[in-house]
Amino acid sequence: MQGNRGRDTKPEMAVRRLVHAAGLRYRVDVRPLAHFNRRADLVFTRAKVAVFIDGCYWHGCPEHFTVAKANADFWAEKVRRNRERDVETCDVLREAGWRVLRVWEHEDPAAAAERIVAVVLGSEDQA
Repeated sequence: MQGNRGRDTKPEMAVRRLVHAAGLRYRVDVRPLAHFNRRADLVFTRAKVAVFIDGCYWHGCPEHFTVAKANADFWAEKVRRNRERDVETCDVLREAGWRVLRVWEHEDPAAAAERIVAVVLGSEDQA
C-alpha cells in the first residue's frame, strides 16, 4: 500500500502539464475548504474550481473496475466507501459554491485539460 501514490500520479501529472501549458495556475493537493478534510488534486481558488483525478480501481470506474481476487469483501467495501465519500465531497463543495470536476485516470489528458480550462475560464468570466 505504501507504493500507491496519493499525489503526482502519471495521469495527474499529464493533466497538470497541459493545464499549465494553457496558461492556468493552480494549487496542488490542497483543501478547497479549510474546515473540510478533503483534498483536491488541482484547485483554482479564484474561480472556485476543484479537480479530482480518480484512479479507476480506487474509485470504482464503471468501465475498468475489477473485483479483487484476494480479500474481495474488504476491497469491495473500501471502494464502495470511496465512491460514497466522492459523492459527499462533491455535494459539500457545490453547496459552498465550488465547481467540481472529476476526471478518470483512463481519460485522455488533453480532453480532460480542455474541459478544465473551459470551466475555469468560464468561471472567471462570471466572477
